[in-house]
Amino acid sequence: MDLTVWLALLALFFAGGLTPGPAVMMVMSTSLRYGAGTALVPAVGISTANLVWITLAATGLATFAASAPTVLLALKLAGLVFIAWLAWTMATGDPTQPRASAAQAPPKASLFGRGIGLQLLNPNALVFFGLLLPSYFDADHPVIMQAAIIMVTVTATEMLGLTVYAWAADAMNHRFRNPAFALWFNRAAAAAMLVSAGFAAFLTTAK
Repeated sequence: MDLTVWLALLALFFAGGLTPGPAVMMVMSTSLRYGAGTALVPAVGISTANLVWITLAATGLATFAASAPTVLLALKLAGLVFIAWLAWTMATGDPTQPRASAAQAPPKASLFGRGIGLQLLNPNALVFFGLLLPSYFDADHPVIMQAAIIMVTVTATEMLGLTVYAWAADAMNHRFRNPAFALWFNRAAAAAMLVSAGFAAFLTTAK
């Protein structure tokens, strides 16, 4: 992979990692409820799902899904339903409930699984990995080496962005002692998840 191509890839996913979307909202809500350390568990799940997406992009399956109307529609509907469920649980949470400790958090396997499920069904991921990422592969170079470079790059940028959001949310936890602020934030975060996923689903409409 040429250096210029890698730098372009780095810029794309660095910006993507810092752009609020369903993955960011999941990590932030987990951090606010259980602390930044616990929020990194679903973040690792999200990054693990990215490896699946990169593998699909490298083999051409993600591009096929993005160009097949029936497959694309099924992916979008499944993703929107899953994200809508996550948004509903976030928006309807009790804002007066005090912050729980990390020991009271759901099992790590559950948080990790939610991260994987969210990212595999995330229309944003379909945009990045199905429509944009395949263009960064060079047919004149070994695909496996390029995929390995992309995996390291995407994982590093994703985890950096999610870690920043996790600690930022943890730092502002004192604001959530105000139930009105907590209710407003939860509903705004839920709406942001839905809008982001809906916008991405619109972008992936087959031509």
